[in-house]
Amino acid sequence: MASTFPPPELREIVQEVASLLQERKETISVAETAAGGLISAALLSFPGASRFYRGGLTLYTLEARVAFAGWTKQDIEDYAGPTTDIVKGLAEHTRATLGSTWTVSESGTAGPGGGVQGTERYREPGFVALAVAGEKGTEVRELVTGLGGDREGNMVRFAVEALKLVRDTIKDGGKL
Repeated sequence: MASTFPPPELREIVQEVASLLQERKETISVAETAAGGLISAALLSFPGASRFYRGGLTLYTLEARVAFAGWTKQDIEDYAGPTTDIVKGLAEHTRATLGSTWTVSESGTAGPGGGVQGTERYREPGFVALAVAGEKGTEVRELVTGLGGDREGNMVRFAVEALKLVRDTIKDGGKL
């Protein structure tokens, strides 16, 4: 019986990113929130992952960010939702801690709900902020999936889009 993991939407991009990392003898680490570990799990599903995968953090709660990502009480007090500044910081901290060539980070609102007074833009179900940190800097991107409150669909799409940003950054020679 053939495995259904990773989901078909993730399978092709994982193979592409994993192959690029192996060819270049580079490594990756992951700091993810709303994708819930899908990025790491998808990368680890690729044979030979131990040669390129340095580690990952699922930083779903603010408390986890304090414990593992260098956040302070002030970061929690200032938190207004997932932004490119947030994922940039998570990616850079994780890359420095794990010593990987690249770190991909995401934070978003998977749904079905969302919306905190004053932060609606960042809390719209399907919104995600992405970052890839490398030696030359950090590339960021944000998007809305258009899937509304489809939690599982958004989680998979967040992982796909994060890995696409990794691929694009690597193929661009890491010229951030």
